[in-house]
Amino acid sequence: MAAVSASAAPGAGGAGAGSSSPPPAASARRDFYWLRSFVAGGIAGCCAKTTIAPLDRVKILLQAHNHHYKHLGVFSALCAVPKKEGYLGLYKGNGAMMIRIFPYGAIQFMSFDHYKKLITTKLGISGHIHRLMAGSMAGMTAVICTYPLDMVRVRLAFQVKGEHTYTGIVHAFKTIYAKEGGFRGFYRGLMPTIVGMAPYAGVSFFTFGTLKSVGLSHAPTLLGRPSSDNPNVLVLKTHINLLCGGVAGAIAQTISYPLDVTRRRMQLGTVLPDSEKCLTMLKTLKYVYGHHGIRRGLYRGLSLNYIRCVPSQAVAFTTYELMKQFLHLN
Repeated sequence: MAAVSASAAPGAGGAGAGSSSPPPAASARRDFYWLRSFVAGGIAGCCAKTTIAPLDRVKILLQAHNHHYKHLGVFSALCAVPKKEGYLGLYKGNGAMMIRIFPYGAIQFMSFDHYKKLITTKLGISGHIHRLMAGSMAGMTAVICTYPLDMVRVRLAFQVKGEHTYTGIVHAFKTIYAKEGGFRGFYRGLMPTIVGMAPYAGVSFFTFGTLKSVGLSHAPTLLGRPSSDNPNVLVLKTHINLLCGGVAGAIAQTISYPLDVTRRRMQLGTVLPDSEKCLTMLKTLKYVYGHHGIRRGLYRGLSLNYIRCVPSQAVAFTTYELMKQFLHLN
């Protein structure tokens, strides 16, 4: 705000009338914009995933038909895990998740803003479609950069007390590298992840951005308020942000869920007894469909995913919007 006031002062332009360089404060803010955007996205991702960590653990156990819990449903599994492994069992793999999700959320949100501007300026595409394209590209970028961390997190989350293959994050990295083909072992299931992430991230950002712009255009007084860091920018009220984020997550998950199931089974690899039948994306899809069908196979755990993705996306988008104000990104 100090830089804005200085530039607006009557005598501010006199001393530097012959110079086109921006004020030092404004230049510093621009130089650190990407760093602040990175931090905002990382914090948003961590808050979102911590909120639904227990649901995430149970989802992995159900998706891959862990033999301890395969006969259970969502809510019965949520009750069974603490009884067998203690309440901390609901957060197994969450340490690896936080290590992964900070750069993942940071890269996704930061690159979304970058891709959106790039698509608008370079390709001349605007309106709602550029959100869909930018969201898809941002999701794929974040996945490729952080996929090995997701692989390790899934392996740790799938373990049940008393049957540990990995003692921790570092041991999991070393074991996968040594026994599963080096770096290639960290990218099992990457293709269905990318194929699934493109529509998931694209639809998610597209839905949220569209709901936000439509809401602020048609009911600015009811749904919006001035941004705390820039009164000239209108932002959604917090509870409206939560609602729009939840709707965006639910729609995106419905579209991409079968590919999420495929990705999880491929990531678990040699941990599963039927791993040789899940070596490629198409083979895994055919195997899951042939042995378990649509409802109990390709969409197994979807009810849990609705329960987890709605608050997750709601918290992610809302936290990012709040962090943008806190870090003066508006």
